Amino acid sequence: MNTAHEFFGPDFRYAVVGATTDTAKYGYRVMTHLKSAGLPVVGVNPKYTEIEGIPVFPTLADVPEKPNVAVFVVPPVVGLALLDQVKAVGITKVWFQPGAESDEVRAKVDELGLNGMTDGSCIMVERRRLGIGNDPHPHHA
Repeated sequence: MNTAHEFFGPDFRYAVVGATTDTAKYGYRVMTHLKSAGLPVVGVNPKYTEIEGIPVFPTLADVPEKPNVAVFVVPPVVGLALLDQVKAVGITKVWFQPGAESDEVRAKVDELGLNGMTDGSCIMVERRRLGIGNDPHPHHA
């Protein structure tokens, strides 16, 4: 079983797959949360090039500095389809936000030998629980 602590490091970079400009969606909330915590983050979504000053790339392969962690905020079928790309670009840690995980996703993560958080944990909640990084909004999820 993977622990949330393995997904945070002093020099870790994050890519949020499913980044969006819709402030009500977690693709926006997770990305801006990580940025406001002072963590290096980029978005992945072919519809955008930038959101709130954060660079957004069409695919994980287009991200110039390889992220340590790909955070998925997309339907399970979309994340499942992208796992081969994750492996191909050399990302070893994947975090599937609540609603992005599924039995098929868990099986594929295991099959590819990736270090995955696929239990429905929220990266924002876990980061705060572990006391990692700055927290400009301690009372908001």
